[in-house]
Amino acid sequence: MFRFLGFLSDDLGIDLGTANMVVYASKRGIVFNQPSVLATRRTGRKGQKEILAVGAEAKCMIGKTPAGVDTIRPLQHGVIADFEMTELLIKYAMDKAVGGRRLFSHPRAIVSVPACVTEVEKKAVVDATLRAGAREAMVVEEPLVAALGAGLPINEPRGNMIVDIGGGTSEVAVLSLGGIVVKDSIRMAGDEMDNAIVEMMKQNYALSIGQTTAEEIKLSLGSAVPLEQELQMEVKGRDLMDGLPKVIKVTSTEVREALSPIIEGIEEILRNVLERTPPELVKDIVDQGLVLTGGGANLRGLNIRLADSLNVPVHLAEQPLFSVALGLGRMLKDRDFSRKVFVSSEVSSL
Repeated sequence: MFRFLGFLSDDLGIDLGTANMVVYASKRGIVFNQPSVLATRRTGRKGQKEILAVGAEAKCMIGKTPAGVDTIRPLQHGVIADFEMTELLIKYAMDKAVGGRRLFSHPRAIVSVPACVTEVEKKAVVDATLRAGAREAMVVEEPLVAALGAGLPINEPRGNMIVDIGGGTSEVAVLSLGGIVVKDSIRMAGDEMDNAIVEMMKQNYALSIGQTTAEEIKLSLGSAVPLEQELQMEVKGRDLMDGLPKVIKVTSTEVREALSPIIEGIEEILRNVLERTPPELVKDIVDQGLVLTGGGANLRGLNIRLADSLNVPVHLAEQPLFSVALGLGRMLKDRDFSRKVFVSSEVSSL
């Protein structure tokens, strides 16, 4: 039976991110890329949750829902905060990934998790994936697959340094011979950048804005170094003084100042990792540099600032948003290698 189901199924690689979920199918490549958001409504006397929207459609509802409707991000800082909603999110993504073959398809799934999560948190990811319909679920450390997806030669006896800046966490790892030698993480990433912009708007302009507006400001004006031509945009929100609508202009200089403490936090863990890295591997990193992946890596000038701060070349991955998913795809195709790096696995009792 397992062989028959496996024949019908694509194996899936699932990048279960705080902000976005990306699924890689072994025979078709990336087949799902949506925000990790659900919109729910309570129904009946028992208060059971009905799913109204998932992904981009649900994200558009954040801050705009009527009473009784909630938007939920079930993953916080790279780990499961709401088990039931995470299971539903994975099930939805798997349904979309396998298309019309869902009834007979029970794929093998590899799921990426932050390198610094606990065994209990890893087990929760495995359980959620099995309950969502996978016949086998395995987890692998995110920095390793991000490096693999970015094209780093992680199996060779030389130092490879990866910095993965996601929605909830920023992770740094030095890899050699197919494994992680030194690692560290910090809960300063895309979400904290958005929060910093929200606070800046309150302090500078007494203007209340939502997370979605803050993200738009970050994408439009955010930078880590001064720009040749500074940018500005109109921002609309609610005046905290009188409660009325208000429109102000914000500059990229102000946004850069708001983001600076988060960037400094990332620089600090980079220094800590380099200080703990064996000298021979540091030599390799100085020669070939480190690589940035994740959505936060797209912040303007971040690679320049980190290079100046650390005195090490800093490169941006070719597809930073998809580095983890692409790395999972490579593992699906190379089972001999994948068996060496899985950190946990379970098989369902189908």
